[in-house]
Amino acid sequence: MSDLQRKMGTFALTMVGLGSIIGSGWLFGAWRAAQIAGPAAVFSWIIGMIVILFIALSYIELGAMFPEAGGMVKYTQYSHGSFVGFLAAWSNWIAIVSVIPVEAIASVQYMSSWPWKWARWTHTLVTEGTLTGKGLVIASVLMLIYFFLNYWAVSLFAKANNLITIFKIVIPGLTVGALLFVGFHGENFTSGHSVAPYGWASVLTAVATSGIVFAFNGFQSPINMAGEARNPGRTIPFSVVGSVLIATVIYILLQVAFIGAVSPATIAKGWHHLNFNSPFADLAIALGINWLVILLYCDAFISPSGTGTTYTATTARMIYGMEKNGYLPEVFGKVHPFYRVPRPAMYLNLAVCFLFLFVFRGWGVLAEVISVATLISYITGPVTVMTLRRTGRNLYRPLRVKALSIIAPCGFVFASLTLYWARWPLTGQVLFFILIGLPIYFYYQARKKWKGFKTNFLAGLWMVVYLICMMFISYLGSEKFGGANIIPFGWDMVLIACLALVFYYWAVKSGIQTEYLDEAAKLNEQVRVKEMTKRGNESGEEAG
Repeated sequence: MSDLQRKMGTFALTMVGLGSIIGSGWLFGAWRAAQIAGPAAVFSWIIGMIVILFIALSYIELGAMFPEAGGMVKYTQYSHGSFVGFLAAWSNWIAIVSVIPVEAIASVQYMSSWPWKWARWTHTLVTEGTLTGKGLVIASVLMLIYFFLNYWAVSLFAKANNLITIFKIVIPGLTVGALLFVGFHGENFTSGHSVAPYGWASVLTAVATSGIVFAFNGFQSPINMAGEARNPGRTIPFSVVGSVLIATVIYILLQVAFIGAVSPATIAKGWHHLNFNSPFADLAIALGINWLVILLYCDAFISPSGTGTTYTATTARMIYGMEKNGYLPEVFGKVHPFYRVPRPAMYLNLAVCFLFLFVFRGWGVLAEVISVATLISYITGPVTVMTLRRTGRNLYRPLRVKALSIIAPCGFVFASLTLYWARWPLTGQVLFFILIGLPIYFYYQARKKWKGFKTNFLAGLWMVVYLICMMFISYLGSEKFGGANIIPFGWDMVLIACLALVFYYWAVKSGIQTEYLDEAAKLNEQVRVKEMTKRGNESGEEAG
């Protein structure tokens, strides 16, 4: 098979992105968002999309410049060195690898409410939102399926994912149509005499904790698969932006359908009391839409499985990238000579997935952890891309995003605000997960006899101070976001925005000509040569 045949085009990469975004998020996100923000949850999805797009635009330029497997764990190292590069890579990996057990948990949770007599045994799989021993066994089998779908080849993964993703688009569409047609209650949107019965702060909290950031996190997958992209300068921007926009339309329609389909009697005591094991399936059962019930229970395996399969592929490439950065043993950088997949990295991820599965047995808890870890990793994208415009002026840019000098700081501010909206003490708890990785970094620095440590540490000092400040403000902030209410609502967000801008400009100024930039330049030169060769061939064909 030729390299061209193995490469993935725009459609395949868009399916990768969409397949990652539409996972268990659509099965649970509308319910969790409505539970937190009521009918105003619709606005939460729009805000979430805006935040993600501002961040994604920074990564699009980077992905086109450096189309490499697991690229999102490498970019910051090119601009700021190994210290902040490790923090960004570690937090990003934690966020992405934990998605795999979340998807397996989601399938089992929907399975636990099967209504048929012969399936009564499934009712013991989940207790109060937590997997039982039987549930853990089934979730483990699902993770092994994700693993083996990626074990043999990228092409097998791409074919399977394309089919799964198409199915994942059709089922949410049928769900929206059925719920709107059979049982839509328009009065639900003003229940409690307000579109936002719990205040607009709840709308912001829903962005960070209901699974919205968690769902949109899938935009990373086409970037992390950039090494398999046929034409990175064209396929990456189309696949990333396209998948986010398509998914947003689907999620908003699902949210509207969910809010309208709930029985007014069910929300008489408030949206906070809305409690479902299998949200859309439970609604379909209540409305007597039996054909939809069956489809939803099938899709509860297919949608999460598609995302779990996608993330199994992308996380393996992230580990591969971290090894190339010098953060992990060399064995994790080995790629199978025939199937071209990093199998040792896949084994490591599988072990970590089992750890997350057995420690966090509920979808909601793990989705919140993922969201906050993701936001911490996001803040480096806008910083990196603008730093490289200064330190890597001569690098070839297949795609140069316009107005990035405005988009990048806005993306940094939006990510910081969303991190704050996640509420204390969750913000502090996730910081602990990020710090767990530091001994690994220090170990490899010691093996290198601390060569260049001071320079790299100073270039990344801004991130350490930033994280400490964010946790401190989260603790002192408004009670609406779980804080001590020392900083009142409104002023807390003004303070976050102002400090974020200060840290953004500090971070960009801290960027240096790192030792890793030479490696990046070589990869970038290959992109330039390929692009020039392609243009030359096209010109020759036109002349002929």
